[in-house]
Amino acid sequence: MRISIWPGAGQPWSDIVEAARHAEVSGWDGVWIADHFMPNAGPGRDVTAPTLEAGSLVAGLAAAVPRVRIGTLVYGNTYRHPAVVANMAATVDQISGGRFTLGVGAGWQVNEHQQYGIDLPPTRQLLDRFVEALQVLHGLLRTPKTTFDGEYYQLTDALCEPKPIQDPLPIMIGAKGEKRMLGVVAEYADQWNTWGLPEVIAHKSAVLDRFCAERGRDPKSIARTAQALVVVDGPLPEGLPMPIIGGTPAKLADAIAEYRAVGLDELIIPDGLLGTGAEKLKHMDTILSLVRA
Repeated sequence: MRISIWPGAGQPWSDIVEAARHAEVSGWDGVWIADHFMPNAGPGRDVTAPTLEAGSLVAGLAAAVPRVRIGTLVYGNTYRHPAVVANMAATVDQISGGRFTLGVGAGWQVNEHQQYGIDLPPTRQLLDRFVEALQVLHGLLRTPKTTFDGEYYQLTDALCEPKPIQDPLPIMIGAKGEKRMLGVVAEYADQWNTWGLPEVIAHKSAVLDRFCAERGRDPKSIARTAQALVVVDGPLPEGLPMPIIGGTPAKLADAIAEYRAVGLDELIIPDGLLGTGAEKLKHMDTILSLVRA
């Protein structure tokens, strides 16, 4: 099972690159960056906290950190035209020497759309637009020219050059919906990502397998990735609406073993509960030792 770190974009660049470089030299597999412009609105959250932009961060990391894979977790489709995203992805893959994974999702965070005047359509239209965007991405990144006449996107003999170094550049879809979105994953993704504890991942992975069977696709061709908040050594915080694992190294080791047992290909660790500075790096070393044990 691969292990990757997810540095929060709400911290200074110096802290992000420190964590990424530590991951690189100590033996982690990847570094992921979320795509948000501000914290999500919610109780106890400072929605004015500074947040660095994802596309710029992955390009910077691709140049600054020479070994690990770099990826977006995940680009919100509503924020950028997919043709722009395709060119961004191809460029980062060139900068990284072929180490970029393009993570994409439909888009969801309300306050970002409200503040920037970006349309956040109803769910059906949102997903219809996302499916068209995936077709555009596949075309631009994997074929010489792309002509596409959709309801939301239209391209005519469109180029994306230079192409990524990787052929194909892997596309990861962030999705949890069992009615439609996991079917979209089965149709278009090389990798799948969602939040969840092992039992949730096992259930949704089985749903994804069924969608793959309906489409005649080998389910093993889609890598399974997931994340949960991690506490290495200390009390688990209460009241957070997110999956959390750990509390002690022994409990964390048990959770890692459960993820491995349900067939997870990559566990992604957000750094939000790992502390700062030397404490964070020490906790990263503990996590890595448990995964490699």
